[in-house]
Amino acid sequence: MVKPIRDCAGPRHVAIIMDGNGRWAQRRGRPRLFGHQAGARRVREIVEACPDAGVSYLTIFAFSTENWKRTQSEVAGLMSLFRRYIVQEARALRERNVRVRFIGDRDRLDKKLSTMMDELEALTAHCTGVNLTIALNYGGRDEVARATRRLAEDVAAGRLDPADIGEETLPRYLDTCLLPDPDLVIRTSGEARISNFLLWQSAYAEYEFVDTLWPDFTAAEFARLTERFGGRERRYGAVPA
Repeated sequence: MVKPIRDCAGPRHVAIIMDGNGRWAQRRGRPRLFGHQAGARRVREIVEACPDAGVSYLTIFAFSTENWKRTQSEVAGLMSLFRRYIVQEARALRERNVRVRFIGDRDRLDKKLSTMMDELEALTAHCTGVNLTIALNYGGRDEVARATRRLAEDVAAGRLDPADIGEETLPRYLDTCLLPDPDLVIRTSGEARISNFLLWQSAYAEYEFVDTLWPDFTAAEFARLTERFGGRERRYGAVPA
C-alpha cells in the first residue's frame, strides 16, 4: 500500500551525498564494489522512509563528473551496478508510487544505460508519491556551465533579452528546473565538504555531516536528522521580528 506524503515541519526536499561505500567494504576485507552494492540496497530503505518523514523529494548523488578518475574496473563495475539497479528496482519503484528522474550529463554514459534511464523515467512519470532524483555523471559546476550555454544560445537566437536575465532565470536552465531547492543536504562518512553537488540549488540549504558510512545509514538516523531539521530557524538572511 502506498503511503501518502504528509505535511510536517521537516524538510520537503532532502539531498544526500552517499559517501563511504569503499571504506565500508575495505574495513571488511572486501573489494570496493562490494560496498557500492551494499550502498545501492540502502537506497531502497531510505526511499521507503521518506513518506513517514514528510519528505516529498529525495535527491541522491550516485556518480559525479569527477568519479571518472577512479580505476577503470571500479567505473565499469559502477556502470554495471546502475544498469542492474534499474532492472531490479523498476517495478518496485512504480508499485511504491515513486517518480524517478535523472540529472547530470548523459553524453558520456553508454547508450544502453542512457536508454534504460529514459525508460525508467517514462515508466514512473505518472507516479505521485516520493520524487526520487538520481544524480548520475553529475557535477554542480558542469551543470551551471551547461545551463549557461543553453541560456547563451537563447540570447543569440533572440529568444531571451539579456536585460531580462536575473537570479530567477538560470534555474530554468538547470537539470533541476522541475524540482524545488533542497532544504536539507546530508553527507555521510564523516567528510565535511559538498563535493560539487547542487551548488546553485543549495544556497540556503541546511547541512548535516554525519560519521556513519553510507551502507550503515539507517532509516532511523534519516528520521532523526529530518526531525532535527524542524527545530532550526531558517531566516534566509533576514532578522527575526
